[in-house]
Amino acid sequence: MDLTPNVFDTLIIGGGPGGLTAAIYLRRFTRNVALVDKGNSRLAWIPVSHNYPGFPDGINGKLLLDQLRCQLGKYGGHVIPGEISNLRIDDGLFIADCTGPDGDVTEMRAHTVLLATGVADVGMPVERWDEAVASGAVRLCPVCDGYDVIDKRIAVATAEVNPVGHALFMRSFSRDVLLFERADESVVDADQHAQLQAASVRHIASPLAGVTLTDDLKPVLHTRDGQSYECDVFYPMLGENARSALAANLGAETVECDTLTVDDHCRTAVPGLYAIGDVTRGLNQITVATGQAAIAATTIHNTLPWALR
Repeated sequence: MDLTPNVFDTLIIGGGPGGLTAAIYLRRFTRNVALVDKGNSRLAWIPVSHNYPGFPDGINGKLLLDQLRCQLGKYGGHVIPGEISNLRIDDGLFIADCTGPDGDVTEMRAHTVLLATGVADVGMPVERWDEAVASGAVRLCPVCDGYDVIDKRIAVATAEVNPVGHALFMRSFSRDVLLFERADESVVDADQHAQLQAASVRHIASPLAGVTLTDDLKPVLHTRDGQSYECDVFYPMLGENARSALAANLGAETVECDTLTVDDHCRTAVPGLYAIGDVTRGLNQITVATGQAAIAATTIHNTLPWALR
């Protein structure tokens, strides 16, 4: 596909559930859309999602992505593999440098841009990470699958923001919850420690040194004092940094963890620049991203000049 001479109505950056849903909406609005994706959607990590509506038995993350791509294809859209390395504004148009799989750089132009780039996880490495996530021994989202680990022995690592919140949240699903310190110095203050005691969450004060898996894929958490704790499931609460630099460099406002602030129509502070999903401040859920996609795509369509036939 020759991208150089085209001026797209919308350039969508990121091909996760939010970006794909926005592209489906915009193609059904008959808009000229380019969707660029580098292939690292967090959804691909999920072995089975049980809280995405319409799938009583759950759905595999990769399968959901495949179905969304297939749905986009039915309306003449497709995913362009590549990475947007630079985004700027020139003479009223967004100009993006797209680096393809072969390393070639193509300049793309668009009237509007929708950022659906998600977050980059940072945090503790876990032995046999892919196998651990695929088996459910390591899980990433208490909101998504707390129900699936009812009455299990649950280990949670302190998070950078609200260090005890996830452990307290998991007490709704199990009596046996252990909170582990990620950093060398405790991030749990006296009030938070009292909350843990009131909820009967066991606080392991010695910092985590590493996580291994047993032969039957149970996580074993090792602390600096030489102790080991075998659990049924581990929530590492990886640190998250939103992939928002492209927008921030244009003047979009960011807050904690580099997430973008948007208004009720998913507009950033930069005219014509929209953002949806985990890259924005809010609840990181597939349903949130797809709902924002519908809002943003409809706003974009109604804001651009009408695509008259």
